[in-house]
Amino acid sequence: MKEKKIILGVTGSIAAYKGAEITRRLREEGMSVLVIMTKEAQEFITALTLETLSGNKVYKEMFGEREYSDIEHISLAEQADLILIAPATANIIAKIAAGICDDLLTATVCATKAKVLITPAMNENMYLNKITQENIRKLKALGYKFVEPKKGRLACGKIGLGCLAEIETIIKEALKLIKLRN
Repeated sequence: MKEKKIILGVTGSIAAYKGAEITRRLREEGMSVLVIMTKEAQEFITALTLETLSGNKVYKEMFGEREYSDIEHISLAEQADLILIAPATANIIAKIAAGICDDLLTATVCATKAKVLITPAMNENMYLNKITQENIRKLKALGYKFVEPKKGRLACGKIGLGCLAEIETIIKEALKLIKLRN
C-alpha cells in the first residue's frame, strides 16, 4: 500500500508546539507528513523541530526559494491525502471560510481535493465569537471536518473552551478520514 501523505498546517497559536507531537504520532502510524507553517506559527515553534520529526522539508512561504519548478501550493494540494490544520486559529478559519489565499497554507487548502480536518485552538471568547462560529458552520456545511476544542487552562490563564483537542483524538480522526479516502 502506498504511504499516505498528510499536510500538517501549523498556525500561530500557543498550541503550535503540539504540532511536534502530532507529527511524531502520525509518523508512528506510517504516514508521510509534510508541514506548512504560517509566519505566525514560526513565532512559537521552529521549522527545524518539525523538519527533524517529519523527515521532510518544512514549507513556510508562498514565494520562498524553490528547489524545483513545481508550483508549491498546487503540488502540495495534489499530493495530500488529507490536510490537517492543528492548531487552527480564528484567523486561519476565517480566511479559509472567506476563500482568502494569501499564504501557502490557505492557497494549498483552496487548491486541494483532499479532505480537510481543522482543529481549533484559541481563547474562549474568540472561539465562541459569533463570526468564528458562523465561519465554522459554513465550513462544516461545505464538507470540512472539525475536531472541537476542549475546556482547559487557556494561554491567558483562565479556564475555558478553546484548548486544542487531545492529540490522540486528533490522530484518531485523521486516520479515520484517511481510510475513508481509499
